[in-house]
Amino acid sequence: MQVEYATLAKTIAALTEGETDEVALMATVACEVHHADGRFNWTGFYRVVAPELLKIGPYQGGHGCLQIPFSRGVCGAAARTGVVQLVPDVDAFPGHIACASSTRSELVLPVWNGAGELIGVFDIDSDQPDAFTQEDADQLEAILRQVFSRG
Repeated sequence: MQVEYATLAKTIAALTEGETDEVALMATVACEVHHADGRFNWTGFYRVVAPELLKIGPYQGGHGCLQIPFSRGVCGAAARTGVVQLVPDVDAFPGHIACASSTRSELVLPVWNGAGELIGVFDIDSDQPDAFTQEDADQLEAILRQVFSRG
C-alpha cells in the first residue's frame, strides 16, 4: 500500500485546524500517518525537552526509547543537524539506537515551529529494509510544515 499523500495532507489539515497545542498536533499526525501505510510499524515524535535532549512524545506502535541525546542515533542526527535522515539500513548507520530489534529502515524529519525553533523530530520505522523514498520524505516534510509552522 502506497500513501495517498494528497488525501493524507487534507485529512490532517482538517483534523488539526485551529489547534495550537503541540502535543495534540503530534498525537494526531502520528496516528494518521501510522495508519496510512503498512510499511510504517512505528510512527511518532521525540520532543526537544532540554538542550541536546529528546524525549518520547505521542506515537503509534510498540514502546520507544524514552530519551535520546542529540549525539546518538538517527533521531539525534536529525535533531543535531536539522536535516532529514533517510536510512535504508539501520544496521549500517553509525551509532544507531535499537529501540526495537525489528526496525530495518528509518525516516526521521526535524520538526520546526512557526518561529523556526526545533521542537522535535518525527520518526518512522519500518520492519522492511529500504522502505522509504525521497518522495515520502518530501511529502511528510510538507505535512509537518503545514501543521507545525502556523502562527
